[in-house]
Formats: sequence, structure tokens, C-alpha cells
Amino acid sequence: MPEFIVPLSDSRRSLFETVGGKGAHLAEMINAGVPVPDGFCLTTHAFTRFLDSCQDLEKIHVRLEQLDPDDLAAVACVGTEVRARLAELPMPMDVRSALLEAWRRSGEQHFYAVRSSATTEDLADASFAGQHDTRLNVSGEEQLLDSVRQCWISLFTDRAIGYRCRFGYDHRQAELAVVVQRMVLPEVAGVMFTADPVSGHRRTTVVNAAYGLGESVVSGLVNPDLYRVRSDGSIHRAIADKRLMIRPLPSGGVTEEDVPEALRTAQALPDDGITALAELGHRIQEHFGGPQDIEWSWADGRIEVIQTRPITSLFPLPEAPADERLRVYFSFGHQQVMTDAIKPLGASVLRTFFPLGKRRRDGESTQQVVAGSRVFFDYTEALHSPLSRRMLARAAGSMDKRVGDALLGVARSQRFRAHQRFDLRRELAINTFVARTAARVAADLCWTRMTTKRAKAVAFSERVLAGSRAAIGDRDAAGAGANVVARIQRDLRTVPIGIYFKLTLPQGSAMTARGLILRLSRSWLGDTGHVPALDKSLPGNVATEMALEIGDLADLVRDRDALRAFLAAPPEPFRMSDLDALPGGTVFRRALEGFLAGYGMRGPGEIDITRERWSDRPEQLFAGILGNARTGLPGEHRERHRAAERATAQAVEDVLDRLRTTPRGRARAAVMSRLISVYRTTMGLREHQKFLTVRLFDIYRRALHAEARLLADTGVLARAADAEFLSLDELRRIVDGDVPEDLAGIVAARRTAYEADRSLRPPRLFTSEGELVTGSHPAHRTAGVHVGVPVSAGVVEGRARVVLRPQDARLEDGDILVARFTDPAWTPLFAAVRGIVLEIGGLMTHGAVVARELGIPSVVGVDDATRLIADGSRIRVDGTTGTVEPLS
Repeated sequence: MPEFIVPLSDSRRSLFETVGGKGAHLAEMINAGVPVPDGFCLTTHAFTRFLDSCQDLEKIHVRLEQLDPDDLAAVACVGTEVRARLAELPMPMDVRSALLEAWRRSGEQHFYAVRSSATTEDLADASFAGQHDTRLNVSGEEQLLDSVRQCWISLFTDRAIGYRCRFGYDHRQAELAVVVQRMVLPEVAGVMFTADPVSGHRRTTVVNAAYGLGESVVSGLVNPDLYRVRSDGSIHRAIADKRLMIRPLPSGGVTEEDVPEALRTAQALPDDGITALAELGHRIQEHFGGPQDIEWSWADGRIEVIQTRPITSLFPLPEAPADERLRVYFSFGHQQVMTDAIKPLGASVLRTFFPLGKRRRDGESTQQVVAGSRVFFDYTEALHSPLSRRMLARAAGSMDKRVGDALLGVARSQRFRAHQRFDLRRELAINTFVARTAARVAADLCWTRMTTKRAKAVAFSERVLAGSRAAIGDRDAAGAGANVVARIQRDLRTVPIGIYFKLTLPQGSAMTARGLILRLSRSWLGDTGHVPALDKSLPGNVATEMALEIGDLADLVRDRDALRAFLAAPPEPFRMSDLDALPGGTVFRRALEGFLAGYGMRGPGEIDITRERWSDRPEQLFAGILGNARTGLPGEHRERHRAAERATAQAVEDVLDRLRTTPRGRARAAVMSRLISVYRTTMGLREHQKFLTVRLFDIYRRALHAEARLLADTGVLARAADAEFLSLDELRRIVDGDVPEDLAGIVAARRTAYEADRSLRPPRLFTSEGELVTGSHPAHRTAGVHVGVPVSAGVVEGRARVVLRPQDARLEDGDILVARFTDPAWTPLFAAVRGIVLEIGGLMTHGAVVARELGIPSVVGVDDATRLIADGSRIRVDGTTGTVEPLS
């Protein structure tokens, strides 16, 4: 017969599937010497026995599997029906007998807490906190039996069902044990977090405390005291007005009572209790290997722990050197406006490609680290150097002003400065690098011929691509010769420095020139009204050229209903030849193939080498093509571009004419003409560095895919896609025959971690202590107005269209795009919208540049825009002041 009862003191983590997450953690704490109220577990075998008695169980599981977690009404309907059906089932007699026997052994005269303990809760990546029932102060046989039944049924609360649906947990695998513990009657109780759950700071313990049972704190019934305990032992207290408390009743159950007036604003837990609690929390954290959310009670100077679970809301920390230095990490994804999770192979490529920082033995830069399947810059060394600190803050501020301010704030903090040290080699390297950079920018500003700069940039890109193809081999299928992965690693390490000086540095020249244009315009003319015109129709802008070609494709489908209907709902799988069966389809197919020949290596999240490209799934482009087809007239996109070119030329001529009428006008006009030429030329080259990188990655990607297919064909990998969960160095060794014994297990574990990390929202900036660092955000006097960074002037009103993936966009004329971020894969959508609102970005990021180019009012850096702005609502976007206002 299956085991229905397991004493808490006998449970082990290995019995997780039997006693559930809560039961396993309580038992482990008992075995570790943590004071925990004694009791026993009614195991998942008992729950299974109860559930199997339901004749409709298969129908229930089918209905649950068909639910959409976003359809709250359907979830509620099914949940109500399932709970009602289970409430009709009697408790199996053998389970009932085992439960009552364990209760009598434990002491039927005592009061008990009956708590749900599911196998899908208190996990490292999902806590499921509060989704299942707890019954307090349970007394007598009937209360015990009813409480256990209600705990079982609570596995099917609406919230629990929706949570499992949303995160892909199998309803059939979800089981529930029940913990029956001696009831604790505390003077004070509450919750403790061994890391600050808001700021993320790992060296701060946060305690909430209130009188009576801790349920008042957990349920939000009372405003509890808040104590923050730092690692140095200091305590910060925020004493609340605690009006209510929950007390047990002599007959069982609990009741709410008013707190006596004299105690309401008194400190609930004494300082020695706070210190002892924090020390116990640290012990529990050390035992479980991560920050914990702990429920506790305090009576007669004694602490008891009611339960503990991992804090799953904290963003994980990168591995850091074992020293006391505070390290500072900046999100590479925010810099590249692509904050999605990156698979291990993609991260390995980026870290090998990054030209700065020391090299690890595997060739990856130590200045880039990985956490939560995202890549971060480790800016610690750079911030210790006065020169690079200023340069870094300025560069980061051009992308996101708050990040620039926040970097300087961290660098000035006492904690960071405590371990600041002078390193002569570092300073010489930084000064040399900065001097080379400054010399190149000065050359651009003063004497470099702008008329040939674009041609030289294009020629450089073609030389780099040809050299990489020759070094790696154009391998559509793996062949003989030296290890192709090793060749890719060498190429990744040698190419980037040249790219920086040839293609990245012009962005610095553009920023410097624009700053001088603004300053001199204010000084010499008294206004800067002409500056926005300089951003339009930039020569050689890859993004603009790509957008114009998308407009050409849109013209080919604009008046063809059958073709538009096909693009709106393409078959799965889609084949290019499918287009030939439609009127006008062959012409469109040829044009699309031509577009893919030039830009097919691009796609959403293209900095991740493992992501699909447009050439893999051309249907990703269809939403943008259709969006363009719904707006404007045939050829209008190119006429607008030509009109913008003429308007810009006229604006330049007008400002130069005005300058010529001022004192020393001819000299001033010559200086301004030079700065405008430098700005427009170098700004037009902004996308060339990214475009070259993406084309290089396409070469590497094809070669790596060929190698992965060969490894799968020979049985080394279970499937070619498994290579995406290995680093370049691991792949190189495997190709050389050094295959890990548990390769399949390594891949499976990393795939699971990646899937869990996808739902995380990475911070822009944080420290090695986990603290999220944010710069100041401007306030606005009008309630409900969202404030961000203005990056493209103008005011527009329209319908907000919240889009999370470009291929899912369904845009109509007059829509305003609201997204977390945009990269070049979003460019096809830009010409189809009237305004743009982004959560991530700055003045020089892709979305801002393209918005100015097209004259689309745009605001970026609007925190949580995709959550706070309702899809379909009407909003006003002011790209001059940086505000987004909801309209009634």
C-alpha cells in the first residue's frame, strides 16, 4: 500500500514528489536544526487516491489543457466546475484512517495548522506562493478532515490553474501533499526576505512584523512594521500603525481583533528579536543556496519558522571574482535594444566578439558576463578610472540618460570607492585607447573627406566579409580541414577592433558634431529649430534603404486582395513557391527574393546568432509589408523620402544664409557647413557597423549549423539544435573528439534554464550585491501621464497598438506603435505608424534614429509602457517634451 503519512522529521528533499515543496523545505530545516513546529505530511499518494476516485478525471484534464490563460472568464468557469465536482467526492477510507491515526499520535488535544504543499510550489524558478489553501487553528476530527479536503481542492483555484497554463506546467503532473503542524500561538509574526525583494540588494534582510498570527501580514490585512537589516548589523525601522491582528479562537478557527491603542504604533518586534531573526534567515539562505522568503513567529523570546520558499522575483547574479569589490553590470541587451533571453551559443559568440577586457582561456572577454540568459558589461574596472568613467557615463547617457546618471552615482558611492585602486597598466591602456578615439573624431570633424567616407566604409565591410569567408570557408555542408569552430573563434577575436575604428567611431563623430551644431546654433542664431531637419533622409542609412524596399514590396500587394489575404494568414509551413499560385504572386515572390538576397540575414533579435532570420522564415516580414500597404498611396514612401531630402537641403541652405548675415558670417557658415556634413555623413553610417556584424554572424551561423548537423548525423548530438546550448569552446572540443560523458544532461539542463529565464525582465544596471540601480526619472504634474525621453520631435494622437513581436503586428492607418524595444527587424513597421513609444532606448538607439529619419514623433524610456498603456486606447505622444498622455 502506498505511504500516506510521513513525519516531518523523517522527510527529506529526495521525497519532494511525495511531500511537496513546502513539506520538503520544512523537513530539511528540521534536519538542519532550524526551529520548526512539529507535525506530519499527508503525502501526494493520498491526494492521488482521492483524485482517482473521480470518474470524470480525464474530461477534467482535457478541459484544463485546452484553456487559454489569458481568457480569465473561461479559467474561472472551468475552475468553478472542477472544484464543485471534487467537493462531492468522499475521502477514501484508507486515507481517512491513516490521517486520523497520525493526528491522534501527534496529540488530538492540540490545535493544528493545515497547509497545502504542492509539487509545483516553492521551486527555484516558480514559488506559486499563495495559490493553495491554508487552514489555521484547526481543532477536532471534522475540522481536520474538512481542512484537508479544502487543501486538495485548492490545487484547482483559478489562480493555480492559470499559473500552470501560463508557465507550461502539466496539470496531470501537479500533485498536492498536506502539511499538518502544531499550531503556533505567537505574540508577533510576519515575513522575512533574506534579500530586498524591491531593490534586489542581497546584503539587506527585510522583515515585516505585526501582532498575532502572521496571516495578517501574508494576506495584506494590516500595515506591518518594516525593518531593514544591513550586513553591518544596522537596522532601519519604519513603524506602522497596526490596527488589526488575527487571533486563534478557543473553539477553532481565527478571528480579527483590534490592536490595543498603546501597541498600535509601538515597535512590534524588539531589536534583539530582529537581529536574531536576520541571523537565522542568513543560516537558512546559506543552507538552501539562495535568497529565501520566510514566514516566522515570535513567542516568549523564541523564533519558530513556519515555512520557507525561494524568492523567485530576483534577477540572478553573474558569477563574480571572490573579492569584496562592488561590481557594476550594465545590460548589453538594453544597449542593443534586444532584452530577450540569449542561448548559450549566442552569448558565447558575443563574448568572443567583444574586443575589450581580458581573455579567458576559452577566448571570451571577461568584461562581458552572463546572468539570467542575458549578457552584461562588467563596468567595474572602467568606473575605477576617472577618464573612462566620464567617457562611459557620456556614452551610456546618449543611449539612456538615466543610465549615465546612475553609473556616476554608483562610482561616487562609499561602497564602490572603498575598493577603488589605481592600476597603471589599466590607465595607460585606457588613455591610449581614448587618445586614438579622440584623434579619429578630431580627424572626422576637421579634415576627413566626407564625400568618400561612405564608399570607404562600404569597401571596408566587403573586405572584412571576404576575409571571413576565406578564413572560415563558405560551408553549406561540413567538410574536411581544420576545426571550423576554432577558425570562427579566431575570426571573432581579430575582426572587431577594425570594425570599431572604421564603423563604430563615426557614431562618436556624429554625437560630437550634433552637440557642436546645437551649441553654435544657440550662440550664433539664438535658436535650434533647424536641427530636426538634419536628421531626415540621411545619406547611406541602411535602415532607410531597407524601409524603402519594404515600401516597394507593399506597393506590389496594395491592390491585390487575394495576395494580401494570403500574407495575412500564410500556411504553415510557408514555401516561397506558394506565392506563384496567386494573381501577382510571381512578381511579388521575385521582389521578395531580391530583398532577402540583400537583407535575409536580418531578423528579430539578430544579435543572437541562434535566432531565426528572415531568410529562414520570410513570413516574419508580412506584417510589416501589410502595414505599409494599408497606408498611403503607391510610390508615396519614395516621394516622401525625396521630399525630405529637398526639405533638408533647403533647411541647410537657409541656416547657412542666416549665418552669412551675422558678424564673421562667412567663417561661421563654413564651420556650420562642415559640421552638418560630418553629422549627416557619419550619422548615415550608424547602421553600417550593425549591418556588417549581422552579415558576419550569418557566415558564422551557417558554418556552425553545418557542423551541428554533422554532429547530429553521427549521433554525438541528439539533434542539431542542441548545439545552441553549448559554448563555442565546448563545441570546438566536441568536434575534436572530447565529448562530455553527460552531454545530453548538460544540454537538457541549459535548455530548462533558458526557458525559465525567458520570462525574466533584465535590469538596465545592477551591482554584484543584486541592487538595481536607477537614475532619476523626470516627474510630470499631470496624473496618468507617462514620462520618457523625447527623441523625435512632434505631437501626434492615435490608437495605441501594443506589439511584443514585429511579426505579430496588425497595424492600421493612424496607429501608434507601443513596444518594449525595436531593432532593425522592426523597421518595416515604422512607415506604417504615426508615432512610437518604447520602454527601452535613447537618443542614439535604432528606434530613435529611424523615427527622426521618418519624422515620426517618438518617446523612449517609458517604463512598463507595454503594460501600462492599453492596446487599442487613444493616446497623445509628444516627442518634444517626452510625454505620453492617455486620452478619454
